[in-house]
Amino acid sequence: MPYSEVAPDEIRARLSRGEDVFLLDVREPSEVEEWAYPIGINIPLGQLGDRLGELPQDATVVVACHSGGRSAKAATALSEAGWTAENLTGGAVAWAATEPETA
Repeated sequence: MPYSEVAPDEIRARLSRGEDVFLLDVREPSEVEEWAYPIGINIPLGQLGDRLGELPQDATVVVACHSGGRSAKAATALSEAGWTAENLTGGAVAWAATEPETA
């Protein structure tokens, strides 16, 4: 596997420590309209090849989608193209399921 997996809780921990996290959401815009990650940019998987210039080359790209399948494809492609990439395990489903409740 040319990329590593990262859990939603790890991304939240990085954010709480003040680390820069570049989250790439490869879902379709209609999916993002229904529910969006609190950080990141949206580049649908089908457009990724044409929009690589929008990605930082000096930072790890955390790739996310709905459940982890599309983001795994994107993370593989990015890794093979020279980026350091991580796949958000479980995608939006896991993120929402593990989101801390607010009072």
